[in-house]
Amino acid sequence: MTETSPIAGLHAATAELDPPLAALDLPTLRANAADLVRRAAGTPIRVASKSVRCRAVLAEVLGTDLTAAGGFAGVMSYSLREALWLVRHGARDVLLGYPTVDRAALAELAADDIASRSITLMIDDAAQLDLIRAAVGTDRVRPRVCLDVDASLRIGPLHLGVRRSPVRTPQQAADLAGAALRRGFEVAGVMTYEAQIAGLPDSNVAVRLVKRASAAEIRKRRAQVLDAVRSVTGELEIVNSGGSGSIEVSVADPGVTEVTAGSGLYVPTLFDDYRAFTPRPALYFAMPVLRRPAADIATVFAGGYIASGPAGSSRVPKPVWPRGLKLLGAEGAGEVQTPLSGAAELRIGDRVWFRHAKAGELCERFDAVQLVDEDGSRVGVPTYRGEGVCFG
Repeated sequence: MTETSPIAGLHAATAELDPPLAALDLPTLRANAADLVRRAAGTPIRVASKSVRCRAVLAEVLGTDLTAAGGFAGVMSYSLREALWLVRHGARDVLLGYPTVDRAALAELAADDIASRSITLMIDDAAQLDLIRAAVGTDRVRPRVCLDVDASLRIGPLHLGVRRSPVRTPQQAADLAGAALRRGFEVAGVMTYEAQIAGLPDSNVAVRLVKRASAAEIRKRRAQVLDAVRSVTGELEIVNSGGSGSIEVSVADPGVTEVTAGSGLYVPTLFDDYRAFTPRPALYFAMPVLRRPAADIATVFAGGYIASGPAGSSRVPKPVWPRGLKLLGAEGAGEVQTPLSGAAELRIGDRVWFRHAKAGELCERFDAVQLVDEDGSRVGVPTYRGEGVCFG
């Protein structure tokens, strides 16, 4: 651990606390936030709450001054119940990133004027409109909706990107917008999420070529989609795009009114190989050494916090301090214990610091995150889990 490492400050500031614990370096978080604003080049950034999952951190980021150079505005939520909860705590601009079929939450939305004005639902199918309308239970409420348009790249039978929306062509988008209007909805916007650009590190030539091809294709098709939808709805309030890994691509399109980012605040290990920005890890977790089963092996408590996505080595947590530690191939990171090689200097009771593969998922493992500032001061704040809520 060097004197310039964020872990040094986290280690010192939390010295009297017993691990397991999660800690966030605030100066690094702020530097990452400033870098996202720089990359957005004046386009507002909507914070992806699933990549944060801590209201105090959301407040820290959304408190960033909005200037002519852009800034943070609004939240992209991953659950309607989460969106309702955030509104009860003061949020006033929440866009769902995914459709919902939670009828009880929809009824709650319809019964709350502030929530109805503050939350925009995501749709990609007329059947969702029918379910929402039935759950709302009254024609007097006009739910706000945004159309999720597929942004994957298709080359012949090859599909590059995530399997999200069935809406792809301008006509399909216009038809869905018309269906929404006829059912009494307010069409607020269009979203295109280019996962094959935002979610892949650009560390090799093949990936960069795919990203360039995909960026050119979605820019052309998005313009056609927007023209088609506006011919039905008129002007749109929201044209959302991108993620932490694709901000520059999204903001290059003048039709985009906002971008979404979240993982770029914490910078988990899946973001280490991006070339578009300098990764600055901000969020870590510490586990205590429980055993010394061999001269070169130390076993820490728990640690098996495997990230979502395709199973593989990229989804496991990474020990980062002390340096030189490695997971054992035969055991990996375990639910109740994790053995590590390269641990000759570790003693019982010492700490090992890790990074998670994804951002907000780590907060599902801890009730609190220790926020450590530049002067070494520390405050523990609750995660979503610590506030007794779970939306997954």
